[in-house]
Amino acid sequence: MSNRRFEMYQYRQVLVRMRQGDSDRDIARCGLMGRRKSAEIRDIAEREGWIAAEVPLPEDAALAAVFSRPRPRASSTVSSLEPFREQVQGWYREGIQGTTILSALRRHHGYEGSYSAIARFLQHLAAEDGPVQVTSRLSFAPAEAAQVDFGAGPLITDAHTGEAFKTWVFVMTLCWSRHQYAELVRDQSSATWLGCHRRAFEWFAGVPGRVIIDNPKCAITRACSRDPAVQRAYAECAEGYGFRVDPCPPRDPQKKGIVEAGVKFVKRAFLPLRAFRSLADANRELRAWVLEVGDRVHGTTRERPLVRFADTEKALLGALPAIAPQVADWSKVKVHRDAHVQCDYSYYSVPFRLVGETLWCRATATLVSVYREHECVATHVRATRRGTRRTLPDHMPPEALAWRLQDTQWCLREAERIGPQCRVLVETLFADRVLENRRAVQGVLGLEKRYGATRLEAACQRALAYDTPRYRAVKTILAKGLDQLPAEPSTPPNETYAGGGRFCRDTRSLFVH
Repeated sequence: MSNRRFEMYQYRQVLVRMRQGDSDRDIARCGLMGRRKSAEIRDIAEREGWIAAEVPLPEDAALAAVFSRPRPRASSTVSSLEPFREQVQGWYREGIQGTTILSALRRHHGYEGSYSAIARFLQHLAAEDGPVQVTSRLSFAPAEAAQVDFGAGPLITDAHTGEAFKTWVFVMTLCWSRHQYAELVRDQSSATWLGCHRRAFEWFAGVPGRVIIDNPKCAITRACSRDPAVQRAYAECAEGYGFRVDPCPPRDPQKKGIVEAGVKFVKRAFLPLRAFRSLADANRELRAWVLEVGDRVHGTTRERPLVRFADTEKALLGALPAIAPQVADWSKVKVHRDAHVQCDYSYYSVPFRLVGETLWCRATATLVSVYREHECVATHVRATRRGTRRTLPDHMPPEALAWRLQDTQWCLREAERIGPQCRVLVETLFADRVLENRRAVQGVLGLEKRYGATRLEAACQRALAYDTPRYRAVKTILAKGLDQLPAEPSTPPNETYAGGGRFCRDTRSLFVH
């Protein structure tokens, strides 16, 4: 019975007593209302003609029309926010929360009221917008659905390494029995999301018909109430286990209120007043706690979740596949200029002709496969450490492959095959203390394709004879055909200007006294 209905009933009882001859003192003594209030009602009843016994008692509607008339509002009930009504209304329409409004009023207008005044004022604004939206409670059949959600977990400091890290709590709750699976994890990545689903299904020893989720990026790539897009890895998981994904409409978490309450229950009943030595230790305690609280009487179903699950729901769950689907994380990647793609902070090569294209990367616990549409273009063993590079020689362009394969030993072997003079020239280039000269050596050896080994050997001999063991010298000799001329020994530098040059200064007079 509502408050208004109860007040009308109270007025009717007072009128009955007045018609029986009770005084205001008698009515006050029985606790219905005070003498002053009773006197006010007596005056109204006499004016309306309700005191006479031969007159029928009025209906509740007539009583409400008389006793529910609006009264003047006392000055003490006027909100302290009335001077800022228009501004607060604008902020409320924009969806700004109460604490932010309070902070802005204090900062810019010197407002001294409390947050309670803000909350009451916002409630009145919500009432002015219209009646409360009526909803209905969702009901589920056994094994029909499970709800999944993430919640913030505790900060754990590993007792062995001393590392402190933030955690998240993953919760999957069966909608009918309220039996749940909970696990603390370090991130909300797609691989973690899929792994938690796999362990949850193994915990229940079965698969529900559908899984109701929010719109996390690890599962939904486009949140939409009518046409959502499921992440490729999660779609594979759903196909492998045989369940359907049922994402809630955006900004409507009430559609999965069962698991929302389950997450709050874990955060308020399990996490407080506990210290964990490691993530594994925390999960051992959490699983034991789930079985312990699963034997309590649930506040909504009024039954024990474990009993409901074991007696009815467990047998109706879908069977686990004989071979568990491989958990794989799909992601779009772009081929860098070095013919590598990045996956989980490591780098894997693909054919160089795909540079600049966007491909699909499928990462499992052991392998990384790269796809161009449906075609697999590269497969690598997954790196265990971040920053690792996995490169297949066949994926590199010919010039880059040549640079990688034609190392110092290869160059020396090729030079020796061409001839001894070529070997000496290559050793001379490699002996330089300043320059690497690896590309110069490769250039010298590459001249064999155009001029042949015999001419290249002769060109190297002539370059050594003139003390110019350089790539450009060998190339010029071959281009001008000088390798076919007899070699002439170079003139020693000290004999060049022995007879005195045109601009040579005679310095002997400097030492004559």
